[in-house]
Amino acid sequence: LCRGGLAERLCRLQNRERSAISFWRHQCISDDKIPSDKSGVLIVKILEIFEECTIQVAICQQLEQSPVTLSPEDAVINAEEPILKVLFTRETAAHLKSRPQDVIHIYPPWQKLLLQNADVPVILNTYFSQKVLLSEHSEAREKTYGLTKMLIRKNIISLAQTFRLDDLDDKLHQDPSDNQVACSPQIGNNGDSKQHPLALSAVNDSLLEMVESQGAVGWREVQVRVVIQRVYCLPAREGYRSHTQGNKPLLSNGGMFCRLCLLVQDAYGMFSEVQLQSLSSTDDIEQYCRRWEGKSCCLAGMKILQRTTRGRALGLFSLIDSLWPPVVPVKVPGQSQDSEMMTTNLPPPSFCYILTVQSGEIHVEVDEEEQISNLYQPPTVHGLKEILRIDGCNERCSFWAQVLYRRLQTKHSVPIDQRDILLFVTDSTLQNVVHGIPKVVAVSVTASCVLSVEIREALGAGSRLVFFKDALWGNGRIICVERTVLLLQKPLLCSAAGADLSELTGPVRLDELDSATQANSVCALRGTVVGVDESTAFSWPTCDRCGNGKLELCPQDRELLYCSQCSEVVTTPVLKMQLEVFLSCPSRSQSTVKVKVWHEISVALFVLLTMLLFLQTYEVQSVLGKEVGLLNCYVHSVTSHPNCVALEEIVLL
Repeated sequence: LCRGGLAERLCRLQNRERSAISFWRHQCISDDKIPSDKSGVLIVKILEIFEECTIQVAICQQLEQSPVTLSPEDAVINAEEPILKVLFTRETAAHLKSRPQDVIHIYPPWQKLLLQNADVPVILNTYFSQKVLLSEHSEAREKTYGLTKMLIRKNIISLAQTFRLDDLDDKLHQDPSDNQVACSPQIGNNGDSKQHPLALSAVNDSLLEMVESQGAVGWREVQVRVVIQRVYCLPAREGYRSHTQGNKPLLSNGGMFCRLCLLVQDAYGMFSEVQLQSLSSTDDIEQYCRRWEGKSCCLAGMKILQRTTRGRALGLFSLIDSLWPPVVPVKVPGQSQDSEMMTTNLPPPSFCYILTVQSGEIHVEVDEEEQISNLYQPPTVHGLKEILRIDGCNERCSFWAQVLYRRLQTKHSVPIDQRDILLFVTDSTLQNVVHGIPKVVAVSVTASCVLSVEIREALGAGSRLVFFKDALWGNGRIICVERTVLLLQKPLLCSAAGADLSELTGPVRLDELDSATQANSVCALRGTVVGVDESTAFSWPTCDRCGNGKLELCPQDRELLYCSQCSEVVTTPVLKMQLEVFLSCPSRSQSTVKVKVWHEISVALFVLLTMLLFLQTYEVQSVLGKEVGLLNCYVHSVTSHPNCVALEEIVLL
């Protein structure tokens, strides 16, 4: 807060006010509950209680007296005194725990507000209030009531109704259209929309108003209309597996359980993440992205899981920042919603509510037949060359690239299906570059990035064009994290932003090894063999069907090889050979270059024994001085002391 500013002065005033209230309540308890000074005290009897805009409203009648000998039911009511509308804050209401027929003493400085065109005065500033128990019967009743929580009616007043902005008769009571398709598995596409529970409630357009009016317990009788900006999956926490509904499990991400999530935005520009509970394992995230993104939907039956801020959820807010500012003007709370009063000059959101569904309740309804909302911002597709030139940090980016090579991170303590993956990708913007920018870049896919079964199978089968949506760029790296989606098809709606998205033609070129080559990259290598590490040279037969490298002798025929994984005799094994050689490379003349070379040869079984005997008597001198052409290699390490580069020959997808 600015020193000496209005906000700081208001904060100090509120702190003094809270201190004064706490001290007064403590004094009341110390002075045998009822203050002796009755001057200016307003004595009321509660007739009705309801809640509106987080304020408890009590309809009361003023009492002339409240003698100790009378119970609240027998207290004298002055018929000439008008009915009062007494407002209590949430904190005061929680302290009083009032019910109809209770008698309340309101001490100064209460204030009476007379409204135009209203007959009922409003009592404000009721912080110094006390419920009075006047008899043993009342005390017993209070103890009995204290065991049960009173349900208080909540009046939901929309901002549009407060400022008389819209024709509510036309908008608040319209039924959902018949062609709406429900998101949750337990919602069917029922043609009779009037029987649909969501059709019984009014539609709001403000997430914040819903949260403030309904609280964290849940929205049961209201719904809010939002636009789906993004659809993605998040890995489920431990214990979340038991939260499946019926016999439909959560989507499995290679042994890791996931849940479908929506990033939604309301008409005021506020974002919220909706975490849905169940998703069939046969469903694919790609179809949900194509069907739902950009469409409007109605949320109901939600409860607040968490209120998070920018400092606690950097990944979520990096995605929100990529969608800010809105592409169309948004509404401003408390202002007229005429077009000339709308503005986009708003600060980015500083907090976001994480919502989840209440078990067994209808919660999300997407109108798939509706046109794409004007508020929707499709992903902006950039070329990789343009992304590498971005100066910012933690920037979300989307691109279309050819995957050339895939490598699992070597963390032996982590299951294979939960390890980070390195994908080496390129596109036409990199392949056409002469110098200064690498021709291939690495994309790190973290374990928190949920990959569909289709993507995993496609990456294992061969080189594919993959659309990376909302990846994270920063510190010279592209990372796929939570809320990043990988697709095999480009979205129907996306903005090219002037990028060259033409497909690759001709063979892919890698950067040659030079002084700028870094570890965990790929490069092309040429040089002359100057040495062989004989201690690392070995070869072994593998199964030609599954690649199993642990073949056994066939029990029935000891002259044949047997694969235990395939349970078949291997007649044409694949001979794999590994050899580490030292090269002299003109591009790194001062460095020791060590390359692990692999070879696979498919041989007949009768030739195998002869080749193994030949390899045992293989002359090292026969490979020294040999020229090595362009080898595609993965760079394991680059060290300066000693000056050494360790590489491994790879085969591109």
